[in-house]
This record gives sequence, C-alpha cells and structure tokens, in this order.
Amino acid sequence: MTTTNFGMVGLGRMGANIVRRLARHNITSAVYDVSPDAVNALAAEGALGATDMAHLASQLSTPRTIWIMVPASVTDSTIAAMAEHLSSGDTIIDGGNSYYKNDLKNAELLKAKGINFVDVGTSGGVYGLERGYSLMIGGDDAVVKSLDPIFKALCPGVESAERTPGRTGEPQQAEYGYLHCGPVGSGHFVKMIHNGIEYGMMAAFAEGLAIFEAADEMTPAYDLDIPAITEVWRRGSVVASWLLDLTAQALVESEELTEYSTQVSDSGEGRWTVQAAIEAGIPAHVLSASLYARFASRNNDEFANRVLSAMRYKFGGHNEKPQSSSNKGN
Repeated sequence: MTTTNFGMVGLGRMGANIVRRLARHNITSAVYDVSPDAVNALAAEGALGATDMAHLASQLSTPRTIWIMVPASVTDSTIAAMAEHLSSGDTIIDGGNSYYKNDLKNAELLKAKGINFVDVGTSGGVYGLERGYSLMIGGDDAVVKSLDPIFKALCPGVESAERTPGRTGEPQQAEYGYLHCGPVGSGHFVKMIHNGIEYGMMAAFAEGLAIFEAADEMTPAYDLDIPAITEVWRRGSVVASWLLDLTAQALVESEELTEYSTQVSDSGEGRWTVQAAIEAGIPAHVLSASLYARFASRNNDEFANRVLSAMRYKFGGHNEKPQSSSNKGN
C-alpha cells in the first residue's frame, strides 16, 4: 500500500502540476478538489484520490503536510475547513496568491491547534511542471527546513540559470530557485512585489510594441515587422526575458493578436503592491501606472473621460464626436 504524508487541496493547472512534478521526484500525493474529475485524473496517474478533506487527511501518515492551492477568495475558508481534520504537528502550506497580512491571521488561528503554517509565493505558471517553480517561502525556520525535500523537488535547480558572476563555492538556496525569505507572511510579501514588478514589465513591453504598431502612420512612416523585432530582442538584448519570449511566441501564432481581449484583468497582488508602497511612503510610479492602465483597459475611465470632454467643450467649444460602436476597442 502506498503511504505519503503530503496532500494537495486544489487541482487547477498549478496544483495539479505541482503534484505531477513531485511525482517525478518520487513524492506521492493524496489529492482533493471540488471537481471529482480533477481528482480522478490525478488518481489515474498514481496519486491517492480523496472524496473530501476528511478522507484526504485519513490517507496521510503523520506529521501531515497539506498544500492549499485554491483561489484567493476561498483560501481562508479552505484552510479553516482543512484544519478541522488535522492534528498538532501537522503543517498547512498556502501556495496561492494570498495577501501577506492574512497569513498572520491564519498562522495565529492554526497555532492554537498546534498546526504549523507556511506561506509559499509560487511563480512558474503553466510551465512550472517542466521548468520548475520559483518559490518564495515564509515560516518558522525548523518547519520550513523540514519541508526542504518538497521545495527542492519543485524548484528549477541551479542549472536553470547561469551562475551570477562573483558567486563562488557551494550554491546557496536561492540559486536553486527557492528561498526561505523570513517569518510567516514574508514569502507572500516577496511574491506580491514580484507580481507588481511583473505588471510594470508587461506594461512597458505592451506600450513599446504599440508604438511600433502605429509607426506606419508617423512621419516618416515605418512598416515594422513586430514579431521580428521581438525575436531580435531575445538575442543579446538587455530587455531579453521570459516575458519577451512569451510575447514573441504569441506574435508568431497571431501577428495581430485579434483573438485576445483589449481588457486586462488585475489580481490582488498589483493593488496590494501599490498599497504597500503607500504604507511605506515609497514612490512607485511605474508599478502604480501599470495597475491603473489595467483599470483603463476595462473602460473604468469612461465617466472621467466624458467629464474631460465636457470641460473642454464648456471652456473652449471643443466638441468631440462620440466614438462609434464599430470603432470601440480599436
């Protein structure tokens, strides 16, 4: 009979692939999700399927480790529900995109039951199965150290990047692609800022390429090959990055990107990053502007723009014509 002390709750693209990557390193998982189909799919690959959280806990040897990988909106309730089936000495890992201040509350609630809490900011997306996951970890030193085999299995490894000049000797933890950042909450705090920076980088690429797209109407006019430009930038340019790699791939698949929406969602991390900047009194011009650009993409600035148009008309007689429905979003 297969035994394990590791369980995964939440089998979306990230949770399911974490289970699969662990399996490649001979770590078997018990798994649960609100979707029986998701559970059955991983059970067919060798995981131990569970019908509910109680069943999940019963399949694990102690001390148990449960990784929670669910949407932020239900993370707290999922942690509380899972804790009902655990005992002192067990550990809950929150690997989702949770607000770091919530980690402090969850850790305190679990501490009363003798249950450990670890927060893990997880980056890697749908490519994590093959590339590995960059992990930013917060929690008690001894607890985090006990989970090292899990983090070591999930991380990309030293070979995933050239060694930084000046680093010598035995590779440090961060060089493997995971880092114990500090006490509870610090992992999600570092991941939050990571995602805020990601917003800014994405916005910079998008705005620059948009200027290229409009260059055929400038003086002089240039008919630029945008996919080719992103391709040349990938080779030796200081802006070369994985984000650029993905952009180049998207442009090869669809040069005009017409199948993509012009509306860009934002998740909590961008807002929390700007909020943290305000709390710290740190100017974050790029990060806040990139967040507001996402708001604008969803036409959240329509009323403000009508106010501006009204003011221009009232003081100067400038009467902008309403945008036709056929032109909206172009």
